[in-house]
Amino acid sequence: MTREKFRELLRSGIVMLDGATGTNLQDAGMPIGVCPEEWILGNEEAILELQEAYVAAGSNIIYAPTFTGNRIKLGEYGLENRIEEINTKLVELSKRAANNKAYVAGDLTLTGEQLKPSGKMEFEELVTIYKEQVSILIKAGVDLFVVETMMSLQETRAAVLAIKETCDLPIMASLTFEETGRTLYGSTPEATVIVLQALGVDAIGTNCSTGPTQMIPIIKAMKEYAKVPIFAKPNAGMPTLDGEKTIYDMSESEFAEAARELVLAGANMIGGCCGTTPRHMKATKDKILGMKPIQPFEQSKGYLSSETDITQIDVDGRFLIIGERINPTGKKSLQAELREDKFELVLQMAKEQVENGANILDVNMGMNGIDEKETMLKAITNLSTSVNIPLCIDSSYVDVIEAALRIYPGRALLNSISFESEKIEKLLPIAAKYGAMFILLPLSDNGLPKSLEEKKEIINAVLQKAYKFGFTNKDVVVDGLVTTVGANKNAAVETLQTIKYCKEVLGIATVVGLSNISFGLPERTYINSSFLSMAIHDGLTMAIANPSQEILVMSAFASDILKNKKNASIRYINKANNKNDEVETVVNPIFEAVLKGKKNIIELIKDALQNGEKPSEIINEHLIPAINEVGILFDKKTYFLPQLISSAETMKMGIEYLEPMLEITSDTKEKKTVVMATVKGDIHDIGKNLVVLMLKNYGYNVIDLGKDVSTQKIIETAIEHNADIIGLSALMTTTMMEMKQVVNEVKKAKLKAKVIIGGAVITQSFADEIGADGYSSDAADAVKLVKRLI
Repeated sequence: MTREKFRELLRSGIVMLDGATGTNLQDAGMPIGVCPEEWILGNEEAILELQEAYVAAGSNIIYAPTFTGNRIKLGEYGLENRIEEINTKLVELSKRAANNKAYVAGDLTLTGEQLKPSGKMEFEELVTIYKEQVSILIKAGVDLFVVETMMSLQETRAAVLAIKETCDLPIMASLTFEETGRTLYGSTPEATVIVLQALGVDAIGTNCSTGPTQMIPIIKAMKEYAKVPIFAKPNAGMPTLDGEKTIYDMSESEFAEAARELVLAGANMIGGCCGTTPRHMKATKDKILGMKPIQPFEQSKGYLSSETDITQIDVDGRFLIIGERINPTGKKSLQAELREDKFELVLQMAKEQVENGANILDVNMGMNGIDEKETMLKAITNLSTSVNIPLCIDSSYVDVIEAALRIYPGRALLNSISFESEKIEKLLPIAAKYGAMFILLPLSDNGLPKSLEEKKEIINAVLQKAYKFGFTNKDVVVDGLVTTVGANKNAAVETLQTIKYCKEVLGIATVVGLSNISFGLPERTYINSSFLSMAIHDGLTMAIANPSQEILVMSAFASDILKNKKNASIRYINKANNKNDEVETVVNPIFEAVLKGKKNIIELIKDALQNGEKPSEIINEHLIPAINEVGILFDKKTYFLPQLISSAETMKMGIEYLEPMLEITSDTKEKKTVVMATVKGDIHDIGKNLVVLMLKNYGYNVIDLGKDVSTQKIIETAIEHNADIIGLSALMTTTMMEMKQVVNEVKKAKLKAKVIIGGAVITQSFADEIGADGYSSDAADAVKLVKRLI
């Protein structure tokens, strides 16, 4: 299937996808705890009957049951060496079921291993893992690919790149969103769309986690920013308990009616996830028959994005500041840190610039005495989990730019692409591949343009080449090319004319390197701020500047008010009030290290010990209050999973260093024991691992049994260690009933242990139904729950 054929299919009407696989196979006899892929190969009729029923119900695309067919997931069952055989046979079964009446999508999902810095896996390692499965699926004859049930936008990028670097088949990608409207890693629907469509994904959607009604706001949010089709695969409502069985009780007619609302919200493709059956798909097909798809909108603005949030670039919108501070040129302290492979100052500069009003952060690692590429990659990795605004990748070297764009989990701004042959021929394809916007620098092989007309010619020449790679004017920001007015009296006038031309004739955003205008002159701030106000009047979109320079920022915000830009007065007043309310706050460096997930915690603790602080004081007065604050920020959704993990890891380092120094006294409280496990049949452990880490940080004796743990093993361990708490995790509806077995056995054995449960599919009502002692929605909540129970 070509990408054009895929687009034609979507233009022809609402496309029907299939429904659930796992819950239906379980109803057909698949036991909990087995490898689904292996079970299917031993029970071919079950998948053939199910998928034939989906095709008969009207599904245009069915998903091959290769969901967890990657090397890591198969390795959980010792089947990694059968990866080619398993994936090939599964595709063959789906093709038999489709019988040329539906397309077959090769299905990829998460591996269960987290990427750095939250986990241990390198980005390239993950791309390689996906490429292996992709290559097998292509050879087996899939028509297109779907990357589904993803929690991390960065892991989704890895899968997409693996596909794009292996073939040119259409790609669908869908993530799961929490009740907060964000993924577990904090990505919004808007950020998901901006990043993935720029990367070249052909259709973007959401699946699982919720029923169809709760999915409507997600689809609406995606549709507003989408240049590609949107799809939805909701569950048949939320899981409930019916005796000993987990069920989804949303009827076929209820589901179909809600699916119709999803189409009205902008979904171009509809299918189902957990609990849906061929009957749900048939009812949906009948309900939406004749409905016309809402085609993607033509976007009138440009957008950058971090992994979590978007930044709008609008020629008629608010003025933006690109923070310039993360650049070692002229900064001896930053140079010294980078030579020692440290990034505390980088993160501090980032934080300060964001607080002072930066909308984008320029990142430049150009200096002698370091490996610029490796340093840039480390800076990008650290910044990506520390700030929520997009980055501008700034380097003189093509390989550094490409490496940075490859690992950046958002949509970056590339600084810059000129008309110089060496630059434009190499950088345009790179920017296009990774979906970056770019700054157009109007230089050519002949150097600086001699006149305004030559500058215009260069701008248009670069644009013509960019169009061939799929860029539009909304993907480009033109550098006004500021030179010093001290050497060229017309420097400001020429730049202002360039800005006017770009806005009024081309409709393209513009940027200037502000400080260049005053180079060599005294009292430069006055010249810079005056020039900035004039440039904003003439249509300047953004400037590369130091946001801590108060007069510049206030001049820019005041200019927006005078230009009557939307919400400009609110931004100006907030900035003025913050400036007037500024109070010098002294934050303990150990507290701040945990709060920000800094890895220099041991050095800070050593300093504190040398200054006379006791180990117990450091733990009780700095470490624990800090991790409590992290929990509060996580509850408020100011922090997300990456920040929570980073802070917890820092806390762990501090606790482990101090523990041997703690005095054993008669009033030292005995550590309470918690046994943690992911239940039998479930091989997902991200959430459970984080709970383990957090509980250890709070001083509990935690025994982590891992994943896919039998009830018998959990009970035996609780008895052996006289456990106070048993913590259970499950991610899948097919395994959550194992929790009830544990609860029953705890009561049967009359153990003192309280049972707490959690996981993506678990609710308070489910905990009540099975008789668990408590439910927690996340790791921070689990700590509070354990404390409350004991």
